[in-house]
Amino acid sequence: MADAALTPQQFQEADGTGHWRALNAGADAWFDAPTHRAGAALVQQIGEVAEAMGHHPDVDLRASGVHVRTYTHDTKSLTANDVALAGRISAAAAELGLVANPAATQRLQLAIDAIDFEAVVPFWQAALGFDRAPGDLLSDPLGRHPRVWFQEMDSPRPLRNRVHIDAGTPWERVEAKLAALNAAGGHVTYQNQWWQTVADSEGNEVDVFPLAEANGVLDGDGTSDWRVMLTAATYYPITSFDQGVEFVEAVAGLADDVGLPLLIDLRYPGVTVDSGKDQQETDGFAALAGAVQSVARDLGLVADTSQIRDFQLGIDALDVPAVREFWRVALGYVVDPREDLTDLYDPRRLNPPVFFQQMDEPRPQRNRVHLDLFVPHDEAEARVAAAVAAGGRVVFDAYAPDWWTVADPEGNELDIAVTVGRAEREQARQVAADTSTT
Repeated sequence: MADAALTPQQFQEADGTGHWRALNAGADAWFDAPTHRAGAALVQQIGEVAEAMGHHPDVDLRASGVHVRTYTHDTKSLTANDVALAGRISAAAAELGLVANPAATQRLQLAIDAIDFEAVVPFWQAALGFDRAPGDLLSDPLGRHPRVWFQEMDSPRPLRNRVHIDAGTPWERVEAKLAALNAAGGHVTYQNQWWQTVADSEGNEVDVFPLAEANGVLDGDGTSDWRVMLTAATYYPITSFDQGVEFVEAVAGLADDVGLPLLIDLRYPGVTVDSGKDQQETDGFAALAGAVQSVARDLGLVADTSQIRDFQLGIDALDVPAVREFWRVALGYVVDPREDLTDLYDPRRLNPPVFFQQMDEPRPQRNRVHLDLFVPHDEAEARVAAAVAAGGRVVFDAYAPDWWTVADPEGNELDIAVTVGRAEREQARQVAADTSTT
C-alpha cells in the first residue's frame, strides 16, 4: 500500500532515493542552484509533480539552491508515496542540470529536561507558538523552526542554563504572549526596552521581542505586511499549491533583479518570505519588500502576520572563541563576518542562527537545554570526529550509531543523531533481550 509506513532505512534503501537523506520526521534533499530563478524552475517542476500525486512536500528556496522535505503527515511516517515523490523530484532536478548535495542535509532539534513535563509544556507552547505533537514534542506548524521535545530529569539543576532561546513575535502579539507565559507559570527575570526574558517554572528562559511597535515594523513604503524581529518576514496563506508556486517564482525574480538573497518557504498552507537575520538592514531591502507585497496583492494574497515566528539560540561561554569554534564545526555553520558579533549561521539559512555571550563566572552544572543534530547516516561518524577535533569530547556513545553525545569545551552538549537503521537496531536489541530470557 502506498500509505504503509516505511522505516527510514527502508526509505533509504528504496530505488530513486539516492539524493535524499532520512532525518527526523521525513526525508530531505538539497539541490544546488546558482540563482533564485534557477531554483524556482525546480520549484515549478515540484509543484507539477506534487499536484499530480496529491502529495505536497515542504520547499525552501534560497539564492544558492532548493531544499525539499517529504513526509506523509497522515501516517506520521515515510511511505511509498514519499519514495515516488523523491524519485520524480530528483529526475526533475537532473533535467534542469541541478546537482544534489545529500551531505548538506541536516536538521536541528531542541531538548528540554524537566521534572514536570505537564507544567512546562504549556509555557513553551505559548513561547514558541508551536503545536503539541505526540511523544512530548512541540512542532512549528509551518515546519520552519526546530522541533522541541522534553525528557525527564532525575533531580533539580537550579543554576541558570548556559543555552537559551530567543523567540521573536510580531509586535502586536507580544502583549498576549507575555500574558500567556505568565498564566503558564512564567516569571520575568530581565527586561529592557527591546526584549523581556521570561523563565518557565523550572528556570528555563526565553527572550520575547520586540516589545514596541517602533522596533517591529519595516521602515519603507508599501511594507505593512512585514514584521521585524531578528529578521523581517511576511506570510501569505494560499488557496492552492499552484498559487504558491506562482508567487514563489515571482518573488525569486524580484530578489535576483536587485541582487538580494531571500528565504522563500513554500508550504501547502502558505508561503513565508524572510530576509534572514539582520539582512533587512541591507540597502534596498525595504524596496524589495514593497515589491514582494505588491506582487502578493496582485495575486489576491492577504498576509497573516500571526503565522510569523522567529527563533535563534544563545550559548553563554567563558572562552567564546573556543566554544564558538566547536559549534561552527559541529553544526557545519559559518562565521558571521561582521565585527563585534559572535554569530554563526547555517550557510543555506535552513537552521537557526546561534550566538555566543560572554559569561562572567563558571556555571558547572549540566544544562537542562541541549541540542540534537540529525545528520545523514553516512556523515555521522565524520561529523563526530570533526567535533572532537574542534575541542569536543564524546561523553556518551552507548547507543551509537543511533546517537553520540558530544560536549563542547565548557560542557554544553550536542547529540549527533541518525535515524536510518534505528528501528532495525532497536528490533534486534529486543529480539536479543527476549532470547536471553527464554
